[in-house]
Amino acid sequence: MRKLQTQGVHHITLVGADRQTSIDFWEGVLGMPFVFEQPNLDRDSESHLYFDPGDGRLITIFTDESRKPEPTRTPTDIGCVHHLALSISQATFWQAVERLDERGIKHSGVKDRGFMDSIYFNDPLGFLIELASYRFEPPWGVSHGQVMLEAHRIRVARGDHHIDRIHLADAIEKLTAKTFDSLSDDRDPKDPYSR
Repeated sequence: MRKLQTQGVHHITLVGADRQTSIDFWEGVLGMPFVFEQPNLDRDSESHLYFDPGDGRLITIFTDESRKPEPTRTPTDIGCVHHLALSISQATFWQAVERLDERGIKHSGVKDRGFMDSIYFNDPLGFLIELASYRFEPPWGVSHGQVMLEAHRIRVARGDHHIDRIHLADAIEKLTAKTFDSLSDDRDPKDPYSR
């Protein structure tokens, strides 16, 4: 038996209401370019809209002009999608509360997640959106996931409750030493000020 090895998220498709509500939200609020549209090839009554969330991947929406926005929170039953987290820079993150407030969009305010900052709000159809911003940049050639894995190992070894900045900093130091060669035989921390 062998795995079907994935290499990333290809796209996520959501069920939308009418076409303009999707365009106004995904492009008009979240800034995702509207890059492609065609009929839903499995249901002629629907259109299939494609948006680029900023990494070249796609978020797509099935729309139908007979459906109207319903802002009631979408189901969170077993098997349902709880929320969609979108990555934003720290520069944009710290403007998010003001920009949501100026539109009158209710939100959670800033949530401290230890390794990232988050803000939650519902789209016009009641689907929960998270704006997430990492508090760290991984070393060149290392993914955020690899830093998180190493920070998790450090956190567990220390018996700490959750990942926080110290675990991230120590993980980045460890991954840098493991990933990048050096001419030095001894790469332990030094104090050049005490000589």
